[in-house]
Amino acid sequence: MRALYKSALLVGGLLLGSMAWAQKTQLLVYTALEVDQLKAYQEGFNKVHPDIELKWVRDSTGVITAKLLAEKANPQADAVMGVAATSLALMNKNGMLEPYAPLNLDAIMPQYRDKTNPPAWWGMNVWGATICFNTIEAKKRNIPKPETWQDLTKPIYKGQVVMPNPASSGTGYFDVIAWLSLFGDENGKGGGWKYMDGLHENIAQYTHSGSKPCNMASSGEYVVGIAFEYRANANKAKGAPIDLVFPKEGLGWDLESFAIHKGTKKLDAAKKLSDWASSKDAMRLYGKNFAITAHPGVAEPLPNVPKDYESRLVKLDFNYAAEQRERILKEWNARYNGKSEKR
Repeated sequence: MRALYKSALLVGGLLLGSMAWAQKTQLLVYTALEVDQLKAYQEGFNKVHPDIELKWVRDSTGVITAKLLAEKANPQADAVMGVAATSLALMNKNGMLEPYAPLNLDAIMPQYRDKTNPPAWWGMNVWGATICFNTIEAKKRNIPKPETWQDLTKPIYKGQVVMPNPASSGTGYFDVIAWLSLFGDENGKGGGWKYMDGLHENIAQYTHSGSKPCNMASSGEYVVGIAFEYRANANKAKGAPIDLVFPKEGLGWDLESFAIHKGTKKLDAAKKLSDWASSKDAMRLYGKNFAITAHPGVAEPLPNVPKDYESRLVKLDFNYAAEQRERILKEWNARYNGKSEKR
């Protein structure tokens, strides 16, 4: 009997352990956030909800967007965090999002969230265009610092410009949208396409990462990397010999955004993540990386980023960027994909 009792205790202990483990909900979150941001965000959330374990599926924006669309009939993600609002607008158009008003929705500026009530998605922070310009390599080659997007079409920059592929990278896509907005689209015949034709002559490579062009410019592999302000500011802070250039015509941008995936079996946990991700505490974390958060007045000024950064952003039509995505990328690939890096 004593042996049986000990066995029962042992089995009981294992069962209790399994029950305790099972109480920790695992939430599958698809993200395009930078790897060096994820730890701080996860730790911030787990201080409030230690019973929810975040499992990240991370890749560049274009890859995550394609993955989510491919899984439409059999969704895997519970939530999407830190993916471009233009991508989430496309997912919403496809009926893939679960509308939810997080506890802190009223603090989010109206221009940085979905207009429906409750919203299908809402923004965390803005990330926007920047040129990383290697001052040392430029001096060696007698290459001037660009001041405008049009400058990058000049022959002196030939073979010295790298930028993200818009089909892979959210940064690349918002650049393309900005140029089409600034210079004209007209279904592949406008000034935006003529601008990209000229830029293409000087492009050395289109990368599949939004960070990589700035990293390449920072290391001196190329003089000019078309990138975004977080990576540029972070690289310069680490000592990279780069200047940050904010072209005068205006800056492309998008929102790192949050949404709950329709059909999740862990809706309560996803709502808790939404509530936290929209909180002031979360916004303070975003503000350590980006100059503009969806809550106004939260982000501290970032070195090397101008104080009027927000006023330099081009007017962005999220619906246009979502609805025209397939057409724009098809046209872009037909014209320029030959210079994309191999996967």
